[in-house]
Amino acid sequence: MKPHITVITLGVDDLHRSLRFYRDGLGFPTQGVMGEEFEYGAVVFIDMQPGLRLALWPRGSIAHDTGLAVGPSSPTEMTLGHNVHSTAEVDAVMARAGGAGAVIVKQAHETFWGGYSGYFQDPDGHLWEVVWNPHWSE
Repeated sequence: MKPHITVITLGVDDLHRSLRFYRDGLGFPTQGVMGEEFEYGAVVFIDMQPGLRLALWPRGSIAHDTGLAVGPSSPTEMTLGHNVHSTAEVDAVMARAGGAGAVIVKQAHETFWGGYSGYFQDPDGHLWEVVWNPHWSE
């Protein structure tokens, strides 16, 4: 198996609420909810960068598809990183996320390793880190 990811799926409790947060609040491009004609099929796909999509899928649908029971979620299981080009851009993204209804978990701040970052949670508690890393270049 090559290290290559094409879809990151986030389990959500309310698909339409999550769609509003990501599309209307954060401005992520999407065609909206599709697959509603299928039981357990409603999903939202968001194009990220070439070759990568973010999927929003109800937790109950994931449970049905996998055969696993819906269990308690924990925001510390995983974070999604959004790297930007400056500290000002970190501040702007954090402000937009807060304005969209995100919970600001940790305000943007200087890090011990010389960067600048902050954390927010989406409506389902998924944790995003917005970060400027002076040691990374594109």
